Amino acid sequence: MIDLVNSNLRKLPAWSLYIVAPLPAAFWLWQGATGASGPEPIKALEHSLGLFALQLLIFGLAITPLRKWTGLNLLKFRRAVGVVSFFYVLLHFLTWLVLDMSLLWGQILGDIVKRPYITIGFIGFVLLIPLAITSNNLSVRKLGARWRKLHKLVYPAVLLGGLHWVWLAKGWQLEPMLYLAAILTILALRAIPKPRKRALAA
Repeated sequence: MIDLVNSNLRKLPAWSLYIVAPLPAAFWLWQGATGASGPEPIKALEHSLGLFALQLLIFGLAITPLRKWTGLNLLKFRRAVGVVSFFYVLLHFLTWLVLDMSLLWGQILGDIVKRPYITIGFIGFVLLIPLAITSNNLSVRKLGARWRKLHKLVYPAVLLGGLHWVWLAKGWQLEPMLYLAAILTILALRAIPKPRKRALAA
């Protein structure tokens, strides 16, 4: 069964993700513009973009463990998922910067320094910038083995994204805690070596 799924996935080009990726953002913008997103459209847009960015980051982080533990091979989509994730993180950041904070730079810098959940969210965003810049074939060739090391920055970036939401939620709310638990589980699964078949048989 898994071989059939992998066979069909191989026929799907990775670039197709770039075509469908903007659709959720366009829908949320439309909701905000028409008043369909509630009494606080900017907050709703900011939250939707941020949550979807975190979901994509977690999905990208899970691709290797999925292959390792289930055989599902999504590796060809990993780089595209990473780029789309950054796209949504960037939109989330720009929504906060432009629509929420109205480009009031003094207040923006003050919030980044004084509010821990903004600080860690901003650090996570900064960590993703070099990954987005080097997510191309030329950078892979130029950087060689250093490319893999550089892209391990995604681990702390996703963790900071999860903490950003937990801290923002103020209190031990279930949903952000579940997301953080998922991140920690995926990171642990990446670190745990898969048992060899011989060992399992014994």
